[in-house]
Amino acid sequence: MISALLPNYARADLAFERGEGAWLWTVDGRRFLDFGSGIATASIGHGHPHLAKAIAEQAAKVMHVSNLYRIPQAEKLAQRLVDMTFADSVFFCNSGAEANEGMIKMMRRAMSDAGKPERFRLICFEGAFHGRTLATLAATGNPHYLEGFGPVVEGFDHVPFNNMNAVRDKIGPNTAGIIVEPIQGEGGVRPADMQFLRDLRAVCDEYGIILGMDEVQSGMGRTGKLFAHEWAGITPDVMSAAKGIGGGFPLGAVLAKEQFAKALVPGTHGTTYGGNPLACAAGNAVLDIISAPGFIEDVERKGRKLGAELDKVAKEFPTLFDNARGMGLLRGIKCVVPVGQVQAACVAEGLMAITAGENTLRLAPPLVVTDSDIDQAMVMLRAAAGKVAATVAKAAAQ
Repeated sequence: MISALLPNYARADLAFERGEGAWLWTVDGRRFLDFGSGIATASIGHGHPHLAKAIAEQAAKVMHVSNLYRIPQAEKLAQRLVDMTFADSVFFCNSGAEANEGMIKMMRRAMSDAGKPERFRLICFEGAFHGRTLATLAATGNPHYLEGFGPVVEGFDHVPFNNMNAVRDKIGPNTAGIIVEPIQGEGGVRPADMQFLRDLRAVCDEYGIILGMDEVQSGMGRTGKLFAHEWAGITPDVMSAAKGIGGGFPLGAVLAKEQFAKALVPGTHGTTYGGNPLACAAGNAVLDIISAPGFIEDVERKGRKLGAELDKVAKEFPTLFDNARGMGLLRGIKCVVPVGQVQAACVAEGLMAITAGENTLRLAPPLVVTDSDIDQAMVMLRAAAGKVAATVAKAAAQ
């Protein structure tokens, strides 16, 4: 008999009742160091007093009114994001997939409004992940995710990541733009080359097509910049954001330059919940924290520390790990043995890590993680690696 809760997830047998910073406690009293952050979403950790207070105070006033009316909390958050980024206007929604859907629609509509309706195709990259809706699955392009859901939404062309020649070869008379993740999180924590991002900006300018940036996982301070594309010194035309933007509260956004944002006039796109007072109160609280003087700079410092430590671990256990990679506090360590084996060993040591493509163990701790937390995580990771290495050696000897 099917469970009351749809069994479409392979859930670990862990149930958490409270958290503080980078730590979580289960209902049976066990403590875990959270280096997954709910898939890079609990950006300011668990139980942050400023976020909790903002949500509680707003919930006691008004949570939802719909976008039939002005929402001051959304207006405030949008203006702050405009002031801090390349964007001129912001659309709020509920999730990363919705943000990417909005970005796709905006890019296509902008081309149509420019008198080029035939330009609707978008170049995406092998190893990408853009969401679970039918259109964002098509943008993702992974055959495993697409299987069984009928005809694939038309209009997405896939080329190898970090390959500029392949991009140029794919641009044609029907190309509207390019969508890229500065770091492929689900794809194995693979950063784009900075020159590749600069070349994408240049080729979009050259051909008069639109550069869309998926910063759902890499944005909101995770790499030591507010958004990861800033490291390349470029600006996209349109960008999606979600995950860390609400600190765990559902919130997504599409940020855009005016000439593209104005494509979505009343009646072209919408959302019932998106940008409601409660979600935007959470978003403003998160932005209060990560925009405080020195906060993001400290994330960059801690990210370098974590990266250096993971490099050491990879070298110490060559029978388990190939290499460490990533940026800031979005890191991965590619495994030689099945990544699930390493992840299970980490959980047994009290370290929560998550998996990613290319057999990669992904570590994305809250941005408020401390140096002590990072040190403790490395102790746990080494203990887990030692046990897996012993098991592998024993199996090889038999």
